[in-house]
Amino acid sequence: MLASLLEYDFLRHTFITGIIIGFIAPLLGSFIVVRRLSMMADALSHVTLAGIAFGLLLEKKTGITAITPFYSGLGFSVVGSLFIEKLRKLYTAFQELAIPVILSAGVGLSVLFIALADGFNADLYSYLFGSVSAVSKQDMYIVLVIAIIVCIVIFSIYKELFLLSFDEEQATINGIPATVIHTFFIILTALVIAASMRIVGVLLVSALMTLPVAIGIRLAKGFKQTIIYSILIGELSVIIGLIIGYYLEMPPGGSIVLFLILVLVSIIGAQHFKRRRLTSNMKSDVRG
Repeated sequence: MLASLLEYDFLRHTFITGIIIGFIAPLLGSFIVVRRLSMMADALSHVTLAGIAFGLLLEKKTGITAITPFYSGLGFSVVGSLFIEKLRKLYTAFQELAIPVILSAGVGLSVLFIALADGFNADLYSYLFGSVSAVSKQDMYIVLVIAIIVCIVIFSIYKELFLLSFDEEQATINGIPATVIHTFFIILTALVIAASMRIVGVLLVSALMTLPVAIGIRLAKGFKQTIIYSILIGELSVIIGLIIGYYLEMPPGGSIVLFLILVLVSIIGAQHFKRRRLTSNMKSDVRG
């Protein structure tokens, strides 16, 4: 694959984009998980799918190519994130209702647009599950810009976001603008989901934001360690997924997710075995 990376531009674009996504998705996912908003990524991914289907429908029916499925998916994702925040304010006592409402809207719109476009095609399939060859140079630059924005915002408001994630009431008492920060955060999540769809696919992108964090939590002793482990595991999963996708000529999204599941199950199994062995040794010492 190294020789092919040097020879083909599209593979270099895909690999570089994958490295970027492997960094920003778990970075943002660490805050998503501790804030118990894991399902929000699923909701926004389905809204993004609706945007992609709308873009493909627009291209097919009108011939307009200025608004590509990537841009329409990005736009729908951002708008969906703002609607989630609006619904959370309307249903203050039942804020979790906002996520299934937006998820349902995304699924409904996706079905409608796909039906109007006369069903699935190869382009939509690559958006659903990712592709090794679908990332253009322009896509790579857009993802890079999104990554820079995410890093600047996260590191600028890290302390405020950390406090909001673990104790929102105390953060509000301390004068932290919770609404503003949460709005920025959810928009960043929408941008990362839209940016990741070319590599992982919109139906699997939430896994790249949450599974590395689930693994990191099992290994780390603190939140910062969780972020570091999550990013390292996310990078490794993307690299392995792209290599498998290249050689087996299959979408990399499935390989990435299955690798993460395998690592998570292996770590949980190893820790369970270690605890049982430790307990057994303690019992033996007591009897002795």
